[in-house]
Amino acid sequence: MWVIAMFDLPTDTKAARKAYALFRKRLIEDGFSMMQFSVYLRHCASIENAEAHIARMSTKVPDAGEVRFLTITDRQFGRIRVYTGKKRQPAQASPAQLEFF
Repeated sequence: MWVIAMFDLPTDTKAARKAYALFRKRLIEDGFSMMQFSVYLRHCASIENAEAHIARMSTKVPDAGEVRFLTITDRQFGRIRVYTGKKRQPAQASPAQLEFF
């Protein structure tokens, strides 16, 4: 499973920029990485694990703006088409289910 966090947060005041930066920092601390500006993603082993991350991050959503969390399967993620200009880029590989350090 993949969790995709998409957000539009205001940055018009110093306090709003601080809230934006803090939310982005919390996403990264929770294992999300930037896919595009204001679009972050995280791989999860199961739907239950994905729901746990969404629940955790939903408590960190700033008061202003909009945040959406989307879950998709590995197979759906593998069907994403990425283009840089007119040139198609290879799809990002899914991480291994079990990694040893």
